[in-house]
Amino acid sequence: MFSLLMALLLFAIVGFVILATLVLVIKVALNVVLLPLKLLLLPLKLLVLPIVALAVFVKLVVLFSVGVVLLAVLIPILIVVAVLAAPFLLLAAVAS
Repeated sequence: MFSLLMALLLFAIVGFVILATLVLVIKVALNVVLLPLKLLLLPLKLLVLPIVALAVFVKLVVLFSVGVVLLAVLIPILIVVAVLAAPFLLLAAVAS
């Protein structure tokens, strides 16, 4: 029974090694086949890069502006809440 288990384990290890080798060969073959396509599309990528950079910059500016506006709206609200809560906090401190 032990020898059967060891044979099964050896079969699994060999199968895994063969599968990993096959996946590696397929990956290398795909990289070799797609290399001319990548080289062909490289100028297009370089042309689109400034547009993408501009879009990312605009997105960051918009997010920053929204954050600043939210902060500008929340600060007065927090001040009003603090002013309204101060008497209750003082009463709670005196009562304890």
